[in-house]
Amino acid sequence: MFSKILIANRGEIALRIIRACRELGIRTVAVYSEADKNSLHVRFADEAVCIGRPASANSYLNIPAIISAAEITDVEAIHPGYGFLAENSHFAEICESCKITFIGPTPKNIRLMGDKMAARSAMQKAGLPIINGSASIIKNKEEALKIAKTIGYPIIIKATAGGGGKGMRICHNDLTLVSSLMTAQAEAEANFGNPSVYIEKYIVKPRHIEIQILGDKYGHIVHLGERDCSIQRKHQKLLEESPSPGLDDKLRKRLGEAALKGAKSVGYVSAGTIEFLLDKSGNFYFMEMNTRIQVEHPVTEMVTGIDLIKEQFRVAFGEHLKIQQDKIQTKGVAIECRINAEDSENNFMPCPGKIESLYLPGGPGVRVDTHIYSGYEVPPHYDSLLAKLITYGNNRQQAIKIMQRALNEFHIAPIKTTIPFHIKVMENPLFLKGDFSTHFVNEMLETVI
Repeated sequence: MFSKILIANRGEIALRIIRACRELGIRTVAVYSEADKNSLHVRFADEAVCIGRPASANSYLNIPAIISAAEITDVEAIHPGYGFLAENSHFAEICESCKITFIGPTPKNIRLMGDKMAARSAMQKAGLPIINGSASIIKNKEEALKIAKTIGYPIIIKATAGGGGKGMRICHNDLTLVSSLMTAQAEAEANFGNPSVYIEKYIVKPRHIEIQILGDKYGHIVHLGERDCSIQRKHQKLLEESPSPGLDDKLRKRLGEAALKGAKSVGYVSAGTIEFLLDKSGNFYFMEMNTRIQVEHPVTEMVTGIDLIKEQFRVAFGEHLKIQQDKIQTKGVAIECRINAEDSENNFMPCPGKIESLYLPGGPGVRVDTHIYSGYEVPPHYDSLLAKLITYGNNRQQAIKIMQRALNEFHIAPIKTTIPFHIKVMENPLFLKGDFSTHFVNEMLETVI
């Protein structure tokens, strides 16, 4: 196994990786921006190197600074976590050229699946169902209008690069399509440095289902079941659970088989997810692939008992994946609530600032992944995620009851968080029945208003 690795990330995922390393006997190097000098990942790592000023472009996205830190500290590998450089094929290639192992997929995997048009084409060739849409990048409004007329409204414009809802627009007529096309292109250019967009038929009120994939360097690939990520706002996930309450065993098996087929067709290595949209009739369609560990990976770990971060290390080191598909068993139900520094009662306004009072929930069936502490200053420069609250129960009802208790125990002050929002979700009749789609949050907020 590696003797020393560098973690090219911050916050809770950096701590999560450090913990896995300690259990594997691996020494760790943390990198940090000036804004994160007092962060727990800096304290808990064996070594720490400051890589720049607070802005991400000057620190966590600063490839030369990260590679320099890796070379100075003489590490063997780099784990990118999620976000920042995790899906940057250029960074993965630079790691390889510097004889540093990139703990993640191959640069080829990242490059292919990071381009949504290329990924769509690859999965279609592999036999996965895809949503009807444009066969190539949209060049102008005339081409967009022609495609929309062919497939029919509503349609959705999507950026070929990136994610997180950036460069996406839903259109219901020609007028909104023309205006939204330029807006989506400009947003894609600003966020990803690539203005390219394409068009798909918009699936009304689908579920968002993702399948966890794990593959080694020798062609052995398994899936670890699904996560339901339908509870989201502006394409940003807020709550995830496994297994999905919207699947029966037959559909679950079909989704798993489709995900395996897609991953095997591109020779996928490491942890990743194949993402699907599921319509009301039980038809599913390939949406995208995320070539990294996911924020919501703990729910899969809870129901399978498999440590995904440790498996990433083993695969990257060149070990054979010892997990066999027919031996994987899921047991119970796990739910994850993302606790963000946002005022959920004021249009989810960001709320950076100092945490003066903190109490973390505990007890049976409760897991908290977080980097915060009393006195911690939440910086305004990065993602607003403060903690992931995960609960586990023998069944969904029990997992929800434990989550309700844990949310009410969770105390963060004086900054505002999404805890009140999650408490309302846990009391919502449709959520309790498992009857929801990606429109759930908007509909719930409209009902409250």
